Amino acid sequence: MDIQTILSRPGAGLAPMAGVTDMPFRLLCRELGAAWAVTEMLSAKGLVMGGENRAAGEILARDPTERPLGLQLFGHEPLVMAEAARRLQGRFDFIDINMGCPAHKIVKGGDGAALMKAPLLAGKIIEEVVRAVPCPVTVKLRAGWDEGHKNGLELCRIAQEAGAAAVTLHARTREQFYAGAADWDLIGEAARTLSIPVIGNGDIKNGEDALSCLGKAGCSGIMVGRAAQGNPWVFRDILCALRGEPYAPPSIPERAALCIRHLDMACAFRGERSAVLAMRRHAAWYLAGIPNGAKIRTRINLMTEAKKLRALLQEIAGCPQEG
Repeated sequence: MDIQTILSRPGAGLAPMAGVTDMPFRLLCRELGAAWAVTEMLSAKGLVMGGENRAAGEILARDPTERPLGLQLFGHEPLVMAEAARRLQGRFDFIDINMGCPAHKIVKGGDGAALMKAPLLAGKIIEEVVRAVPCPVTVKLRAGWDEGHKNGLELCRIAQEAGAAAVTLHARTREQFYAGAADWDLIGEAARTLSIPVIGNGDIKNGEDALSCLGKAGCSGIMVGRAAQGNPWVFRDILCALRGEPYAPPSIPERAALCIRHLDMACAFRGERSAVLAMRRHAAWYLAGIPNGAKIRTRINLMTEAKKLRALLQEIAGCPQEG
């Protein structure tokens, strides 16, 4: 599947988010209109040195209906990145290289957004991965390391010259993390400058934002990350905006009901204990803004059993509880 076919699908893509975009969450986002998705980031070195352990297996797990789906790899060693991509070829529609993660534990090892400070190495990584696999290779990067080193456009050009099929530009610097405003003008400059598709990312929280970003930046596509946390309906909102159709946000009972489905899917996917621990924050996101929300979140954060979390969610959703 080539990148143009992927981007021709209507709507927004789901961005990779560590600890969030596992298979159950991706499936719910697809159901509600996500056009494509990218997995959580996977350590190339961990895969090459340690094989597919349980953690890697959860990241690599995919449902047969998930297409298009990209796998995101992180690492700073060109040949290791290439070998990891080679081992996984054929299992995903495209490989995405992480050059934007701002987390300290990632950048301290020279990975993620740290590669924004090493453009020559970044280009070599992309070249080796492109050479290793027949599928499209994309790159997700940031505006730069900080305001004084805002070289995102340079890195986009390097990615294009190295053979990347597309770039996703999160138009914030690493220093910003997720604060401040995303620079959609920079996305627009990249879209005008590059011959490969540019996907805009950052501050796209609803259908109106999607139309604004596409109109202002003229990019080939958009990707949504944090706005989908607890709100996979954002993809339906964006589709409605693109089609000129009205959109009705979900009610509190609808949000709680979907959270129950998410909980059940997570339990089937990773086992009850791990699922409940992961679903605590998902539940907080789903229930954001509800009356007595702080007290409810406190209760949720103490739960370790799926039946107790499900009972609370059923109460909020107005569903009959199991006897």
